[in-house]
Amino acid sequence: MTDARSEGIRLQKVLAQAGIASRRAAEIMIDEGRVEVNGHLVTEQGRRVDPERDVIRIDGSRLPPPRRHVYAMMNKPRGIVCTMDDPEGRRTITDFLGRYARERVYHVGRLDTDTEGMLLLTNDGDFAQAMTHPSYELTKTYVAEVEGFLDNATLKRLTKGVKLDDGWVNPDRVKLGPRTDTRTMVTIVLHEGRNRIVRRLFDAVGHPVRTLARVQMGPVKMGQLRSGEVRDLTREELGSLLDAAGL
Repeated sequence: MTDARSEGIRLQKVLAQAGIASRRAAEIMIDEGRVEVNGHLVTEQGRRVDPERDVIRIDGSRLPPPRRHVYAMMNKPRGIVCTMDDPEGRRTITDFLGRYARERVYHVGRLDTDTEGMLLLTNDGDFAQAMTHPSYELTKTYVAEVEGFLDNATLKRLTKGVKLDDGWVNPDRVKLGPRTDTRTMVTIVLHEGRNRIVRRLFDAVGHPVRTLARVQMGPVKMGQLRSGEVRDLTREELGSLLDAAGL
């Protein structure tokens, strides 16, 4: 990390450039003890920082470094192939990128063709690797509609973990939604991304998936983003993902 006392940019200027507040308002935030740099509370004005390397927090929330890359979120429609190009001529996520296509973004991880929902897009290789690396265990939240009435005994089995042909699956959380004799809505949180893991998990307990959507990755929710739409991650979303991945 930088020796912030001798080089870099004044902290209040960094906050102003990031759109947090005016320089004067940023100075007040520092006086109020609301700003940290590299885990230490900043109490003096004029502190210099390297916004590319130093970890800056306001009220505990991470301020990402200035953007040199694109960080976006897409709501992938069902039936769309999760690739940038398909030799068979099927529709891919490239068909929905719009202006992002010029930025040479690519998808972080994958979603099955029949699965819809949240997909991260970037042209930052380090960020993409961190988001998908097993050691960071970034959780993924799915909402599934499965066949049949999923009873409490099966819920308990899912919660304890299920052994598949390639090893155990241990969900972080499983929550039942509305149930009828023919269908059950389930929210499931996993910290792994093996191929078709959610579908294989419910197949194993006798409740095949009808529809499946990923609605959250780590601390970031997809929210009301419409199917096929793409938007930039907010400053708060990017900061929370950087924290979740240990960057």
